[in-house]
Amino acid sequence: MVSIVHLTGVLLTVALLLIISWLSGRNVKDERAFTTGGTSGSWMVCGAFLTTLAGGQSTVGTAQLAFSYGLSAWWFTLGAALGGVVLAIFYAGPLRRSGCSTLLELVRKQYGRKVETVGSLLFLLGIFISIVAQVLTSGAMIGSLFNLSTLWSLIVGAVLIMLFVLSGGIRSAGAGGIVKLIMLYCGSVITGIVVWRLAGGADGFASSLNQMFSSPTIASANDIANAEEIHNRYGNLLARGVMKDLGGCLSIVLGVVSTQTYAQCIWSGATTAKARRGALYCAFFIPFIGAACTLVGIYMRGHYITASELAAMQQAGEALPAGLGVIRDSSQAFPAFIINHLPAWFGGLMLGTLLINILGCGSGLCLGGATILVRDVIANAQRKLGNLTMSQLLQTRLSIVALLALGVAFAQAFHGSFINDLGFLSLGLRAVAIVFPLSFAIWLPGRFSPRSVLLSMPVGTAVMLAAHFAHLPGDAVYYGLAASLATIMLMSRMTGAQEHRTM
Repeated sequence: MVSIVHLTGVLLTVALLLIISWLSGRNVKDERAFTTGGTSGSWMVCGAFLTTLAGGQSTVGTAQLAFSYGLSAWWFTLGAALGGVVLAIFYAGPLRRSGCSTLLELVRKQYGRKVETVGSLLFLLGIFISIVAQVLTSGAMIGSLFNLSTLWSLIVGAVLIMLFVLSGGIRSAGAGGIVKLIMLYCGSVITGIVVWRLAGGADGFASSLNQMFSSPTIASANDIANAEEIHNRYGNLLARGVMKDLGGCLSIVLGVVSTQTYAQCIWSGATTAKARRGALYCAFFIPFIGAACTLVGIYMRGHYITASELAAMQQAGEALPAGLGVIRDSSQAFPAFIINHLPAWFGGLMLGTLLINILGCGSGLCLGGATILVRDVIANAQRKLGNLTMSQLLQTRLSIVALLALGVAFAQAFHGSFINDLGFLSLGLRAVAIVFPLSFAIWLPGRFSPRSVLLSMPVGTAVMLAAHFAHLPGDAVYYGLAASLATIMLMSRMTGAQEHRTM
């Protein structure tokens, strides 16, 4: 049960990060400093990365997935780490040498404005899905802590995200991220040690899971028939299937490479070496955070049932075994563990840190989405309709407000959706839309026609969405990437590269 000690810890932690964000954001005087910084050291870059990578999906979403599929939930943070490594080694140098401030600006230089405009709209779709996921997660946290209605929880969560990013842009995210890095990493290590001891080690995890699924009703609800299936579900890194889990990892790796937010972290570094080190530092830290959340999810599965499972047990005439707890749904696994199994003072700090993770991730996504709107969509419209009187800084801030307002509306409509499903879909869509055009613009300039690249973006996106909603085998990202690459190759052969720079 949430106590006054928990709430005090949450409020103090959030206040600390907001003060740091405000102090670091006082030097932001223009739009370029607001969005890309350009003077950050390695740890500042690491903090900015961690602010957006270790959000709701990496923490609450990982524990939620571990509650149902055990070790395979670790792929989200493993993929994020691999994405950071790939971005640091292969893309940091070319991105900084390009002289661009958005990924699609780089693509435009090679393939033209039409490609930039279409890519912006598709890319923004992927980012917006993640914004909705962060609003949902922040709303769930606010609702759990303060017992607010769903709508008001979403609104308060969105307002906190807005305050976080508007207080200083990428520099505030980075400065706050350094403090959050220390709090989150130390808190995760301590939480991992606590949950391991509570469970009694690997044997204790296995014993509690076997005991949980000895209930015919619980076993049936989770499609588990015997002890071997319990082990295959919770002790297997590929529990959802090789192609499914590796596809999810691929979505995250390529999504990190293809996302404006993480590119802005690279551009915010004072030098290429510092930007690269910052990304690699984050890649080192984030798997430990994911491991702790995964262990928490598995522990909670062995000691808690959901409200729907309790209703099924009661309908079947089964009594709730002594010692088992009840949570509303699996998304509450991580906050419920913090509230019920950690000392109240430490639990309050962890809840506050978790909330800040979510706010920071949401702020980074909003900043990236607003940058695309201003520089790649609004700027193109201005060339046709005339210039706006407001500054780009004001345009960026108003775009953030608009994205969050829409995020609240969609989060209210899709309340109850799985957070990680939205995360995988979002990152996969970003990768399908931009990873080939971006990579070819960097490594194979002039080899493919602008028309082929332009067509590949909507084709790949449409195929991925169709595969996702049709529940085709494996992961939808495979189909989207294949369709995108095939379109580029076939259309380039048909049209040739002679139309380069004509669109």
